[in-house]
Amino acid sequence: MTRITIAKGDGIGPEIMEATLKVLSAAGAALEYDEIEVGEKEYLAGNTSGIKPESWDVIRKNKVFLKAPITTPQGGGYKSLNVSTRKFLGLFANVRPCTSLYPFVDTKHPKMDIVIVRENEEDLYAGIEHQQTDEVVQCLKLISRPGCEKIIRYAFEYAKQNNRKKVTCFTKDNIMKQTDGLFHQVFEEIGKEYPEIEQEHWIIDIGAAKMADTPENFDVIVVPNLYGDVLSDVAAQIAGSVGLAGSSNIGEECAMFEAIHGSAPRMAGKNTANPSGLLQGAVMMLNHIGQSDIAASIQNAWLKTIEDGIHTKDIYQEGISKQLVGTQEFADAIIKNLGQKPNQLQPVSYSQEYKIQIPKYQRKPQQAKTLEGVDIFVHWPGFEANQLAELMTQLQKDKIKLSMITNRGIKVWPNGFEETFCTDHWRCRFVKEDYQEMSRAEIIELLQRAIETKVEVIKTENLYSFEGKKGYSLGQGQ
Repeated sequence: MTRITIAKGDGIGPEIMEATLKVLSAAGAALEYDEIEVGEKEYLAGNTSGIKPESWDVIRKNKVFLKAPITTPQGGGYKSLNVSTRKFLGLFANVRPCTSLYPFVDTKHPKMDIVIVRENEEDLYAGIEHQQTDEVVQCLKLISRPGCEKIIRYAFEYAKQNNRKKVTCFTKDNIMKQTDGLFHQVFEEIGKEYPEIEQEHWIIDIGAAKMADTPENFDVIVVPNLYGDVLSDVAAQIAGSVGLAGSSNIGEECAMFEAIHGSAPRMAGKNTANPSGLLQGAVMMLNHIGQSDIAASIQNAWLKTIEDGIHTKDIYQEGISKQLVGTQEFADAIIKNLGQKPNQLQPVSYSQEYKIQIPKYQRKPQQAKTLEGVDIFVHWPGFEANQLAELMTQLQKDKIKLSMITNRGIKVWPNGFEETFCTDHWRCRFVKEDYQEMSRAEIIELLQRAIETKVEVIKTENLYSFEGKKGYSLGQGQ
């Protein structure tokens, strides 16, 4: 018997949770439940993350969390419970299977069967944003080696456990050479440990286009956080319906399982919602806790129900569907089909012979690190880069020189183009002659001269090389 935490959520959440628990009970799942309150009620009670502090203790004690969709109130100050849960509990992997149910659910891709493994904790979803000038805001994209290693190894381990043949990595490392470049690099490194699995890499734009056009050419896809969020919804939709998809969020200690759709408050209380997304999350949960026979029994019964044409409103089609049913009636139909398998759709069987293995991250020896210069970001309301250069060259001293000015990443001085539009946010790079090592004291002196010259410094970024390799980007146009 496994004790798990459940939350019924908002909108259609309570209805689809009731239907899901009914199926789990009928299938003989060995589960006990601790229920917590999350969502809109908690937000409005003053809990900015949508959950009571003591409810975290329940989740952490049980380690497994089955969550229905929630509503986040409109307006500022409310944090996403999903994001908070993933980060606080270290749920680094979001796993979303997207499989076609053709011809019983309409899709243009009848052979689609892919799993998207999305990094869950960092990237742009770190949520570190600042307004820096009147005209410019920034969002920091954070990619770490530990984050890359965990998610990429998980993707290969998942493929190995589930007899998947190929893992594809999507990045944009032709542009973001440092951040996405690291993700791609780690993919190549870890991939060497799995020679039996086919491996490929695509730039995200053409890769996404290919996935949307010919998803049958993909198997397991591993991606950074933002790309994964977009791709997984696209994949679910082209497979037939976002309402049919569930997901797991896996960490080293805890795991959360859910539907990928929202709380749909307009449908609440009408007994029309499709519980399939949450049920799919529950099937993934059963596999996670070792009740794979029960998971397979439920999944095959669900497939048989879909095949029988017993459909909720969201997937009902004249000429294909046989019976339009509500939320609870759909659950009852699945229960009636327990012990049966589909005839046309592919039946499932889940193997637990191979256990996914994610070793604890081992920090590597520090690299030789050299401080080569500093980027000083300034708020300056002018438009002419040459005028700013005249001001910034006053900060030069001894061998420390202004080497370039960029605006939105484009080099505008020296030898900039007058056609380049400039905002009030400028990056001014100072380096020593011949890129000799700069001291932190020299940077402080440089900033002191900026104060004296009445230059408004927003922030600075030190420029380091690691083992002689530059760890910073150049300006476009250099």
